[in-house]
Amino acid sequence: MTSPASATLGVAPWCLHETRFDAERAGLHETLFCLGNGRIGLRGAHEEGDCWPGTDQDATYLNGFHDEEDIAYAENAYGLARLHQFLVAVPNAKAIAWHIDGEAFDPSSGRIEDYARSFDFRSGLLTRSLVWISPRGRRVAVRSTRLVSLERETVCALRYEVQVLDGPARIAIESFIDARAHDIEASDDPRAGSAHAAKSLVEVSAERREQQVLLLHRTKRSAMHVASAMHTSAWHLATGPLEPQDAGIAGCLGHRFDTELRQDETLRLDKFFGLMDTQHHPAEDLPALLGRAVAQAVQAGFEQLCAEQAAYLDRFWQDADIEIEGDDALQQGMRFNQLHLLQSVGRDGRTNIAAKGVTGSGYDGHYFWDTEIYVFPMLLHTQPQIARRLLEFRYHTLDAARARAREMSHAQGALFPWRTISGPECSSYFPAGTAQYHINADIAFAVKRYWEVTGDDAFMLAHGAELVFETARIWMGLGHFQQGRFEDGSTRRYCIHTVTGPDEYTALVDNNFYTNAMAQMHLGFASELMQWLAQQYAGQLLKLQLRIGLDLREAETWQEAARHMYLPYDAERGVHPQDDGFLAKPLWPFDGTGDASGKGGPPKRPLLLHYHPLVIYRHQICKQADVLLALLLLGDQFGLEDKRRDFDYYEPITTHDSSLSRCIFGIIASEVGYPDKAYAYFADGVRADLDDHHRNSRHGVHTAAMAGAWMGVVAGFAGLRMRRRMPIFTPTLPAGWQRYSFKLRLADAQLQLDIRASGCTYRLLEGNWLAFRHGGQTVVLGGDRLDITLALPSRPDTAAAPAPASPAAALH
Repeated sequence: MTSPASATLGVAPWCLHETRFDAERAGLHETLFCLGNGRIGLRGAHEEGDCWPGTDQDATYLNGFHDEEDIAYAENAYGLARLHQFLVAVPNAKAIAWHIDGEAFDPSSGRIEDYARSFDFRSGLLTRSLVWISPRGRRVAVRSTRLVSLERETVCALRYEVQVLDGPARIAIESFIDARAHDIEASDDPRAGSAHAAKSLVEVSAERREQQVLLLHRTKRSAMHVASAMHTSAWHLATGPLEPQDAGIAGCLGHRFDTELRQDETLRLDKFFGLMDTQHHPAEDLPALLGRAVAQAVQAGFEQLCAEQAAYLDRFWQDADIEIEGDDALQQGMRFNQLHLLQSVGRDGRTNIAAKGVTGSGYDGHYFWDTEIYVFPMLLHTQPQIARRLLEFRYHTLDAARARAREMSHAQGALFPWRTISGPECSSYFPAGTAQYHINADIAFAVKRYWEVTGDDAFMLAHGAELVFETARIWMGLGHFQQGRFEDGSTRRYCIHTVTGPDEYTALVDNNFYTNAMAQMHLGFASELMQWLAQQYAGQLLKLQLRIGLDLREAETWQEAARHMYLPYDAERGVHPQDDGFLAKPLWPFDGTGDASGKGGPPKRPLLLHYHPLVIYRHQICKQADVLLALLLLGDQFGLEDKRRDFDYYEPITTHDSSLSRCIFGIIASEVGYPDKAYAYFADGVRADLDDHHRNSRHGVHTAAMAGAWMGVVAGFAGLRMRRRMPIFTPTLPAGWQRYSFKLRLADAQLQLDIRASGCTYRLLEGNWLAFRHGGQTVVLGGDRLDITLALPSRPDTAAAPAPASPAAALH
């Protein structure tokens, strides 16, 4: 069984359990124990705040709530990104402080015993219990339970109990909203968040309404407004309710309760708090709307909110759970990842899912291509209604993408930003930002896959077709036809110059394999989509033509470019070069052996923190999967032997400095017959955050790696591929597992797979019928046959395969 890296975190299939407080890992645990609902993110710092040693970011975030600043360039150039957007922490309404006989609770001055904290994946509750022995020797038991409501998107709740264990004492407890600015540590790590975010909020108003506190703030530059509200009640459990008193200092507003407790008596405090911003409502309406939402939560009561949370998650797990029998640590990791994805993903069509979700300020809360290529597949097959909302987000930022295209000298079409929050390009480093034109094809691929899986014609008519057409136009302004006699016998090919593919350790190259292959897919799909509209919905197509100035003849040029798209291939080595010049570069020389293995001394990782970009760019070294990602997404275009040779070539020269990499290598390893490697890559990725493999999870989780774990099971071990609208499975059982099981949404059907050594059982749980392929066999479920068990198909046998040539041997 896989072992967790942290001795303070226990392994259990349905929860994350912290067995003792560890100040050195407090920042990491703030991330891991974060609660969210797609809109609100409540980091797992303790209710009592920074009196706990090691407190890193005691922060609350709203998905998409940001400020902005001009990007300063000492040496300017036309078309560089001008505006930097960054996630801003909003007021912290979970804050608690208390005293016993005048002694303030302070873990660093007293002693903590019987500490335990648990994040339950089925209830969605974060619970904590401890006993504090004060410097004067008083013993107090403290219990807390918090939630961020998945059912009520603006509401959170906290129950906090103080029990005196050793005789009578006077307890004073304060519940407040903390809106003070807390400094964020500046960092040279580009993956960390902006230190400017700490001082971006300005108070607009503060008021009390009986037991409710309401604050309104705005950001300095973006002028976004956020309202925070809190209602607190407290009881002496033996004698009844306590009267609130006003309390507060500069930047903090709340209530205070005092009572006398005898031995073993308890004070209970319930606080309901909420957040609402101008992404969804006008500023002037926020206090009234939020006040009403919090009042309704108070009326429902804490137990009701807990029941709603459990019911919501029960429905989620009914669709999304992946069961693994044979490794509890990996089972825990899978469920931890899936729940954090649910907690982080915007589901309103106006927000997306950030690289760090709602768990931290890493990458400044920006949205990337991670959404479409990594996160989208899991949501598409388990929560398709949320998947659609993510595509709607791209549609709602289409005008900003059109404006960016004009800045980049494209006369028509739309160019989506590499990183953004509300639509503009926020990447100040264009070689690894704007140059990643493949973002357009990534979005088109997600639209294509969504349509194939759901059959949602209404979406294509309202949003999808326009997204696909406008993004496809960019390729015609970016690439060009090249004439000549080429080594493959062709006389004409379509080339795309000066772009960057997924591998950010190689930039501004000609004919990046992934970019060209995805552009080919994109252009072909756009042409087919135009034909479908002309045949089925000519009226809607005409309206779209008039709105975006679309000429039907454009589809002919798209087809021509797709037909002649140049995909680099080295016949001598039998591999696909990552770009035109990649194979001519020397191997990485700085780890002592000429490759990325690091033998002979520990390598410096990640390279981006130790070497100038030009040093990295001029070598054959990869940050992440590039060619291999194209082989996965467009796998039906490439043979198995080509995939194996590409895997053998790129594996030794890939550092996996990106958390997006290992899952892709694992899936391809499984496909080409390297089961041990496939499992090792999968196991590493599943617990990337739980075990802090990249040493930066304190800044937030890695949502793409989390989703990549789902892909590792479904696309890797179960072998799911979509060929048009036909699902294809080639399931295997990893060594050491007794079984695994999961469910997929496919059009109107839901299919369950249960894989054991004895075979794979397919069950049609919803829908009239479903056709799919198991290995080479076509299967139809429906009518009288709702399930079938089939022997596991064989995967490639690599035992007889010749030993692959190393990259060094190929070069020399």
